[in-house]
Amino acid sequence: MLKRFFIFIFLCFTGLLAHAQVLSVDSVYSKYLDFNLARFQGEQDKVLELGEAIIPYADKLPEKTRINFYFGVGKMYEDDSQPDKAIVFYVKVAAAVPDYYVAHRALGYLYLDKAKKIEARMNDATDKAAKDSLFATYVKAVQMALPHLEKAQACDPSDDTLNIIKDLYAKSHNTAGPDLLNDRLKRLSKDCMDVLSDN
Repeated sequence: MLKRFFIFIFLCFTGLLAHAQVLSVDSVYSKYLDFNLARFQGEQDKVLELGEAIIPYADKLPEKTRINFYFGVGKMYEDDSQPDKAIVFYVKVAAAVPDYYVAHRALGYLYLDKAKKIEARMNDATDKAAKDSLFATYVKAVQMALPHLEKAQACDPSDDTLNIIKDLYAKSHNTAGPDLLNDRLKRLSKDCMDVLSDN
């Protein structure tokens, strides 16, 4: 009898702890506001702490607010030199709002950094098989970067970005890509967003 009582108490206590871990919608939104304030004030440590505390409960935020939060988390991780984590959240933003070119620019440059690291390893390689393997990996990284860089270029033209795009096509031996670049940029420039809204 005493054993059953302790099991019952233990189960109740565990249930209460589990219930306490679940945040309400208002609580998550309040933390989101704190997260934005910390970002605005440049409090990086606080931003990381708040952002990571909200991530498991982000589905409780309204859809547009959640997308805005994901962008903030991507920026948070990018600023904290965690590019792989940043990419995860920027990809969510780009998928949800494909015309928001700011997320595409971030993704393009993060993928570009990966491509540059592969290129450096490729240039240092002395074995032909290793060079060939690294070149194939480099081409894949370039293919990840280019669509995002092109969307950014179409919406916010920059000589630097355009030169990077052309250089990537040349270095990856893609001779067909540049031929239709102007047409792609023109098509991509028709729908551009530079601000995300919470409403």
